[in-house]
Amino acid sequence: MAGHALGMTDPQFSPQEWTIVVQLRLPRVIAALLIGASLGVAGAVLQGLFRNPLADPQLIGISGGAALGAAAVILFGSGLPFLSAAQLPWLQPLAAFAGAAIAVWFIYRLATTAGLTSIATLLLAGIAINTFSGAALGLFVTVSEPHQLKDFSFWALGSLAHIDHQLLWVVAPMVTLPLLLLLRLGDALDALLLGEAEAAFLGIDVESVKRRTILLVAMAVGAGVALAGVIGFLGLMVPHLVRLLVGTSHRLLLPASACLGAAMLVAADLIARTASAPLELPVGIFTAAVGTPFFVWLLKRRPHG
Repeated sequence: MAGHALGMTDPQFSPQEWTIVVQLRLPRVIAALLIGASLGVAGAVLQGLFRNPLADPQLIGISGGAALGAAAVILFGSGLPFLSAAQLPWLQPLAAFAGAAIAVWFIYRLATTAGLTSIATLLLAGIAINTFSGAALGLFVTVSEPHQLKDFSFWALGSLAHIDHQLLWVVAPMVTLPLLLLLRLGDALDALLLGEAEAAFLGIDVESVKRRTILLVAMAVGAGVALAGVIGFLGLMVPHLVRLLVGTSHRLLLPASACLGAAMLVAADLIARTASAPLELPVGIFTAAVGTPFFVWLLKRRPHG
């Protein structure tokens, strides 16, 4: 019966194989698809909004803020007397979203003066947020219980190994809804590439687009971080690779970034799971290993001055 539900008619398809495919592999693949798509789109949207090819949810501190919020719930949520076990899966993505929103609000306010966003200030503010988040996470680890450290360390490096079914079904809509809304911003982002004054002349409510974009990115990235931890550099790499294939129009760039981001994270997770089997490595190690030299290459090819 189980095999027929998946279109598998082999009578040798055992209950154990059903458990592996449906209970273990399928939720993991769904999570990888959603998170990879959201990171790819978030990177493309941020690069268009700030008109800077180096913008990325991790580099400018959004992932760090989300990680801080989610980690607080993971390590200390069970000790709160007013929270039940059933409420924790809801609180974790909400805390991650709150951390991401606070981080992006602080960065945007600090980097924007008289309607103009300073890219140098933006990146420096992101470094400050990431440094603060790293210090706070270190403090959390210091005061947490020993049995929590292994799972937390794996999560902090980015991992899909411990996808919880209940958390997945809670978080999936929180990733999917902002992702779909971000895909509708293609025309506005194309207009912003001409400059804010030109976009306003074309009828774009620039400030509304900025606020909506930042809120949606914080929601999507925050929920993804709550589910799988910090997976770096995917939002930086994917939009650049997609531009080589489809050009710079956000109407094509955003959906293509969603597809490529989803595919890349599924592939990275497959490598993480099988490269050193039976030992499984955090998927964030692979994205960082590829993303770091890619980031250096981007820095080298940018004009000086």
